[in-house]
Amino acid sequence: MDSLTQIILGAACGEAVLGKRIGNKALLFGAIGGTIPDLDVFIGKWIYSNEIQAMAFHRGFMHSILFAIVGCFFFGWLTYKLYNTSKRKGTTELKDWVLLFFWAILTHPFLDCFTPYGTQLFAPFSNYRVAFNTISVADPLYTVPFLICMIILMFYNRTKTKRKWWLKAGVFISSLYLVFSVFNKFYIESVFKNSFDKQGIDITRFSAQPTILNNILWYAVAETKEQYHLTFYSLLDKKSISDKFITVDKKPSLIDMTDKNLQTLAWFSNQYYHISKKDKIGTYKYVDLRYPMLNPDDLNSSIFNFTLYNENNEWDILPFDGNPPNKEDFASFIERLKGI
Repeated sequence: MDSLTQIILGAACGEAVLGKRIGNKALLFGAIGGTIPDLDVFIGKWIYSNEIQAMAFHRGFMHSILFAIVGCFFFGWLTYKLYNTSKRKGTTELKDWVLLFFWAILTHPFLDCFTPYGTQLFAPFSNYRVAFNTISVADPLYTVPFLICMIILMFYNRTKTKRKWWLKAGVFISSLYLVFSVFNKFYIESVFKNSFDKQGIDITRFSAQPTILNNILWYAVAETKEQYHLTFYSLLDKKSISDKFITVDKKPSLIDMTDKNLQTLAWFSNQYYHISKKDKIGTYKYVDLRYPMLNPDDLNSSIFNFTLYNENNEWDILPFDGNPPNKEDFASFIERLKGI
């Protein structure tokens, strides 16, 4: 999920492990631990000169179970050595710091698994990306109550039971919302399946996910032998099915998709993609169809798309080269969220 949410979750882990001993400093170190996996965004750009490979590196090994196991010992030992000095000597133990970083790092990719982006939880043994698609990468109804609870507990002394109570409240409320998103996902998928059946669309597979910042308006992309069908459904819709679709024809690929980098990009999109020519010679628009358009009626409002180009016989991308969000598209998004 977004960085703020991961910082809050990491801080909660720090509080649970060391809050009673070191107070608010446990929140700080937990927040640092919760941020560590997302440093792969910068490390990927440092390792790879190719944007496609750097993007694929994100939510890879540094978001895996193995990294949490290995990383907790390194970061725990390093922090213990730096912290356990002078007047603080003997106030904490090495195992405390190892546990703090283990939970702060591990809960990060576990939470990411609920988002549509996908997380290589079992790297480096498998590049399978776990994606439950139940919650948006940024959802204030998950984040804000959790944040409020963490802020309130900061004002209580580390030995006060109220501090522990607010920690439990934050974890409980956020977890309850996450559970709701899972059950909501099952319901929404049944709605989309019924919608495809009613329209006589013989799908081979489909993917559904909530739109940005909410769990009310959902989006689905369904694949048939010759087409992709895109549709939305809001919990506030009067009808029990979705009956409005955008159809995207499958066409012979304009470029050779057997290229290593393009295969990585197709893997990233879980094979849900559409390629078209752009005005500039030698460039192509690549749309990841897993992600919804901002304007539910306009395919061109898809934000998650790239410009493909070939340089020195290597395919690469200019990330997020779509049209910037405008007031009209955002207004359409809000109207569709309200239901039809």
